[in-house]
Amino acid sequence: MIELADVQAAARRLDGVAHHTPVFTSRTLDGLAGASVHVKAECFQRGGAFKFRGAYNKISSLGGEVRTRGILAYSSGNHAQAVAIAAALLGSRATILMPEDAPVAKTEATRGYGAEIVTYNRWTESREEIGERLADERGLELVRPYDDPLVMAGQGTVALELLQNAPDLDVLVAPVGGGGLIAGCSTVAKSLRPGIRVVGVEPEAGDDTARSLAAGERVRIDVPRTIADGLQAIEPGELTFAVNRERVDEVVSVSDAEIIDAMTFLFDRMKLVVEPSGAVGIAALLAGRVRGKRIGVVVSGGNVGAARFAELLSR
Repeated sequence: MIELADVQAAARRLDGVAHHTPVFTSRTLDGLAGASVHVKAECFQRGGAFKFRGAYNKISSLGGEVRTRGILAYSSGNHAQAVAIAAALLGSRATILMPEDAPVAKTEATRGYGAEIVTYNRWTESREEIGERLADERGLELVRPYDDPLVMAGQGTVALELLQNAPDLDVLVAPVGGGGLIAGCSTVAKSLRPGIRVVGVEPEAGDDTARSLAAGERVRIDVPRTIADGLQAIEPGELTFAVNRERVDEVVSVSDAEIIDAMTFLFDRMKLVVEPSGAVGIAALLAGRVRGKRIGVVVSGGNVGAARFAELLSR
């Protein structure tokens, strides 16, 4: 289990390196949700998503000799970019294992940050197995996307900042893939506001965390077929699930159509470009699946190319 002190230590490492991202409000959103809503826009973070926080916290904690050998990560895109940026800032070099069908915008950005990309087939191959093997063969340090205490603590700084801006929240909403973001955020929220409700949001096709919480143990599913590519986890992380089963109150799901509606709303009414995975919290709010008086919603990322964004919104 991670604790508030771990997140506070991460915040000190990230001070002056990560962006303190803005919190937006919208009277239109408030009216639709029947609540005062505060939107934490991690689409303005370095690398376009919250993932930079955890990646930098982890890599900056490694010894110089380890960083010199290099870093390996597996990711569909946001963790890939985050690791590439953090490694470059810290004098290391990143090798990233990415699915062949990863969004082009994410692949190009990762390569642009100086990383070497190795591809695999997400439908027939295990990125965990390939990643472990590559790291061992090349002598690289594996930086996992969520199942690591330092990564979880780094992601928790999202909630630390949000509660500085909006300290009286009674509900905190965050996307759930592998569970690192909500593990870090729930740790902060439950420590600073013990009565707060923490609600996770998954795509309908990728409800592994909801199933796992209901079963009381980790449940494995097929690779989810959803537009939310950043939330295509097939089971919760071992470490993240240990945190989330204690600190997350509920996990709800949204359809791809509802995600597109949320992306459209954020673009039209709040002028925010948000990727599908980042929009699930707003989707749940607009669909009436989250209730409260003062709600904080984490918009986790904005890494969607112009062509893909237009394609999705035209559906």
